Amino acid sequence: MPVTVQWVRTSWTKRSRGGEAAARRNAIPVGFALPDEVVLAERRPPLAHTVKVREWEDFTPGEGRAELRDVEVSLRRVDGRLRVLPRVDPLFGLPPRPRRPPAVRLVPGQWVRWQLNYRFSSAAGVRDWSYWLDTFNIAYGPVTDEVFLGTPDFHVDERGPVR
Repeated sequence: MPVTVQWVRTSWTKRSRGGEAAARRNAIPVGFALPDEVVLAERRPPLAHTVKVREWEDFTPGEGRAELRDVEVSLRRVDGRLRVLPRVDPLFGLPPRPRRPPAVRLVPGQWVRWQLNYRFSSAAGVRDWSYWLDTFNIAYGPVTDEVFLGTPDFHVDERGPVR
């Protein structure tokens, strides 16, 4: 059964926390159409569709590909279902995540959208705060190129306050 992964990472600094820049950032889609080579399940090794949207590139999406093992999410088939749980490195603890939600178990034909955010500061405090929003769109089973443009079967929102 094919697994399709799309990883959307939005990056910004304190300069985009308000006004017009924040409006542009907030207008970024959480799902994008898939390129053909990601949709075709026969491709080995399977690829993830990556979309990076950065403040310093005027929030223009840049698309790429990654091997599934390089995506920050645990994917495991168990009893005919796909167990999905994004990884959170302890170094990326802001905002605090005292208790994470359980993994989502997808049956064929289902997909999940999982969102996490992060805040970083420089060690010496000389640079601005920076922020990430990671959105993982993950489908189990055959898909079309527009699968992640719709409404997911599951939505896990682990975004927290990043002040």
